[in-house]
Amino acid sequence: MEEYTLADWIPFLVLMVASAVYLSRSALGLSSRKRHNFRPIEEEYKRALEEHFLYYQNLSSTNKRKFETRVHAFIDGNDFIPRSYTHVNAEMKALIAGSAVQLTFGFEHLNLEHFRKILIYKDDYYSTITRKYHQGEVNARGLIVLSWKNFVEGYEKHDDGRNLGLHEMAHALRLENSIYNDEYEFIDNAHIAKFERMAEAEMKEIATGNDVFFRKYAAANRHEFFAVAVENFFERSEGFKEYHPELYHTMSLLLKQDPIRLFKGYNSVPF
Repeated sequence: MEEYTLADWIPFLVLMVASAVYLSRSALGLSSRKRHNFRPIEEEYKRALEEHFLYYQNLSSTNKRKFETRVHAFIDGNDFIPRSYTHVNAEMKALIAGSAVQLTFGFEHLNLEHFRKILIYKDDYYSTITRKYHQGEVNARGLIVLSWKNFVEGYEKHDDGRNLGLHEMAHALRLENSIYNDEYEFIDNAHIAKFERMAEAEMKEIATGNDVFFRKYAAANRHEFFAVAVENFFERSEGFKEYHPELYHTMSLLLKQDPIRLFKGYNSVPF
């Protein structure tokens, strides 16, 4: 029998505590939802999106306004904490918020409310827990950690299926879906089950060297496969759809958007 250490149980315990806190607050009539002031986007945030964010640039005028509102709300609802920086500037906030909104754009009222702090390092950073260098991570305590250098590279090279921002936000999305709060189980369980059946088969193909579309890291586990699939869903949409139409369609249902249709002016919820 496999033995488990205390460290193995920490993520589960944190989730249990978070869920208990939420249920207690609900019983008292309180809400943990982030407070947002939905106001017009500040010019410096909008300029960053116009200059550096291809997804935003490809949206219709109506969807751009929706995107701007969501970006501003995400910035207002989170603490951006510099690591090896003196401060986090407006461009950094706008682009990081943009990556979260890009992933959640199909969900009308999804704020990733469990995540309130975003730590930003200049480059790869050393974790005293794993004793390894990382580019980014997400944990159940409500933290998203990013290397700014690698984040920027993900959006500069927008067609290679490698995007740190989308990758980490994908982990945050799946974790948010499993935590008992105002946004619990916003993803249809039937879509998740169908996705994971196909993911399992695809991971076996990667392990045997037969998969030519997803990179090898996608076979690490189902969570990493989802994150890598998200990167390719947005950055190589046409290629993804051609390679595996059923998996691409399931991703569209799961995320409630189809980038191919969206950029042609369709509503963000395609089905």
